[in-house]
Amino acid sequence: MTIYGTIKAAISVKQAAEHYGLKVNRNGMACCPFHNDRHPSLKLNEDYFFCFGCGAKGDVIDLVARLFNMSSYEAAQKLASDFGLDPKPPTAAAMAKPKRPYIRQFRENEMLCFRVLTDYLHLLEDWKVRYAPKTPEEALDDRFVEACQMHCYIEYMADVLTVGDLEERVALVDKLMQDGKIAFLQEYITRKKKEMAHHGEEPENA
Repeated sequence: MTIYGTIKAAISVKQAAEHYGLKVNRNGMACCPFHNDRHPSLKLNEDYFFCFGCGAKGDVIDLVARLFNMSSYEAAQKLASDFGLDPKPPTAAAMAKPKRPYIRQFRENEMLCFRVLTDYLHLLEDWKVRYAPKTPEEALDDRFVEACQMHCYIEYMADVLTVGDLEERVALVDKLMQDGKIAFLQEYITRKKKEMAHHGEEPENA
């Protein structure tokens, strides 16, 4: 493995940022050192960083190169030395192809999450009325119970994506996209709507 591959496999962007003095919060956000940043706008993931303020982006080697005004090779050598790795001469093939900018992917993920959450919220609102017990003795429908239990939580998450600050939205989108949570919810909503349609109970907000 080349020095670039060795470093990227061994050192995360967050580890390097903290090692060189950046204060990273629990959501992986930090004040960007590349512009006058008063509120954390630099997102640090395992293998790349992106600043929502100035647009700076790259991998762990790019981060160190910018921090210390070095070439990529010099930054790689510094990381290898500071983290006790054994550097080997790099080759042209070792340079990673640029990844899709994080900001574009985040916006797409955020729109997907908001669309699915609001779709589920409309379904819950419909269930809360449609399947409410008519008498105190009537057994509770599972969909009515689900609506009562989930409505406030789903509404809260939708509100975060509508009026929350950037840090809150990034954290929530990351959580929802993790392990396919939002995809599972999307499939669940589709299945429930089909079940209702099969029984002639088309949701009012469908």
